[in-house]
Amino acid sequence: MPEALIALGGNVGDVRASFRRAIPMICGMAQGVLLARSADYATPPWGEEQQGRFVNACIALDTSLDPHALLFCLHKIEQRLGRDRANERRWGARTLDLDLLAYDDVSIDRGLRLPHPRLFERAFVLVPLMDIAPDRPIGGRTARQALALLSTAGIERLPDLH
Repeated sequence: MPEALIALGGNVGDVRASFRRAIPMICGMAQGVLLARSADYATPPWGEEQQGRFVNACIALDTSLDPHALLFCLHKIEQRLGRDRANERRWGARTLDLDLLAYDDVSIDRGLRLPHPRLFERAFVLVPLMDIAPDRPIGGRTARQALALLSTAGIERLPDLH
């Protein structure tokens, strides 16, 4: 089965509880198996900086869905857990954001873009990705190579939940 890398983020409500609810939903809807989950990280806001800190994480899963169907599932899960894409500001506060970062070595440049077009600009994604796939080639680079070029200031690993 193809392997998908997915970023999770949010800064409204109990984000870590949303992650705990979303991950099994992702695996179920994606007809997939969770391969790895990063730690959770508190991160400064990106884009629109006048808002609360985010919590970010990444997962890897095997899935039988194609990338477009997987993205559709991710959007449905966001909606079920309170995200209203139609009425939010770009890079603004949100309950849950699920981004498809990579899908095997597939490259798509229409509609859905893979690998994610801003993946290598975002330390808040690369730091958790380092937990689960530091040296996995994505679009000809690795998380380790990309993160070496970025600041990780303000990113803090959160204690594990039991």
